[in-house]
Amino acid sequence: MADRILVPYDGSPPATDALEYAFENFPDAAVVALYVVEIPDSRWAQAIGPELQLSVNERAEEYASDILESATEIADERDRRLDTEIVTGEPDHRIVAQAEEQSADLIVIGSHGQANISRLLLGSVAEKVVRRSPVPVLVVR
Repeated sequence: MADRILVPYDGSPPATDALEYAFENFPDAAVVALYVVEIPDSRWAQAIGPELQLSVNERAEEYASDILESATEIADERDRRLDTEIVTGEPDHRIVAQAEEQSADLIVIGSHGQANISRLLLGSVAEKVVRRSPVPVLVVR
């Protein structure tokens, strides 16, 4: 049984499904919703790594806070406590790094269908997290 669950959350229907799944199936677990402010590819030439913490402009911070507020509302509807985190970087790297830093037992992530045939069943971020994560990953479709 998972005691601490990390749910990458961007406000999309698959992310909402993942959050709801975590609440419904792990009633005693501490749940953390993580929003990753993605850094544009052009900035990655300057510095790469899961520890990267570039400053986030105020608009991106407000947007992330609004998205996580919707996650908090979902938690409140289910009478659950939810911790939230905002980080910057490459989403798959930051998700895995946060799971390690927070000693998560499980990552519950939503799958995103893509037009590309190879990404039809599993979104590229979810796929990379599954490949890189040192903890189990549950993909919600």
